[in-house]
Amino acid sequence: MKHNKRGTRWMAGVAMMAAIVVLLASTPLGLIPISPFIKATTTHIPVIIGAIVLGPMAGGLLGSVFGVCSLISNTFAPVATSMCFSPFLSETGLVGAVKAVWVSVGCRILIGVVAGWLWLGLKKCRVNDLAALPIVGFVGSMTNTVTVMFSIYFLFRAEYAAAKNIAMEAFYDFIMGVITGTGVIEAIVALILVTVIAKALLNAFKR
Repeated sequence: MKHNKRGTRWMAGVAMMAAIVVLLASTPLGLIPISPFIKATTTHIPVIIGAIVLGPMAGGLLGSVFGVCSLISNTFAPVATSMCFSPFLSETGLVGAVKAVWVSVGCRILIGVVAGWLWLGLKKCRVNDLAALPIVGFVGSMTNTVTVMFSIYFLFRAEYAAAKNIAMEAFYDFIMGVITGTGVIEAIVALILVTVIAKALLNAFKR
């Protein structure tokens, strides 16, 4: 009976966090204005929090929800670079479709898996919550930026550069600029929000 109750609570927790992911992915709430020119994505934050509170498997599932939302958004409301995220806009047939699924869904699954296992590893090393939570928040967010941008670099370099009108010789610098610029800002936002929200949820679960 206790096992069933725990399983039900886990599924309810995953469903609740998945609903938040969908809400953020489909509304302006998924973007926080940092400056007139920069908006930080927040859709990955419930993925990281879910991985901490509910485990790496939940994190992976929530990451897949994030990825599917990205795939759908890029399919039905495409922009110049949507071929990197939607298999239905592939310009190179099945190979391009598989690559797009990896970028949109696979990379987002890694957010939850990395965050969940990093949290477990830090707790096994007896790192206290106030030190571990910011680390997981930052690394989880950077996992999103690094895996997506480097996947684009290796899988969609020509298509993305053409869509963004970037010279091929400058493309690597562009990728690194996104990672060290917007990516770090998003990671700092995630660090703060994950620490505050996950700490409250962990305390609630203990009670």
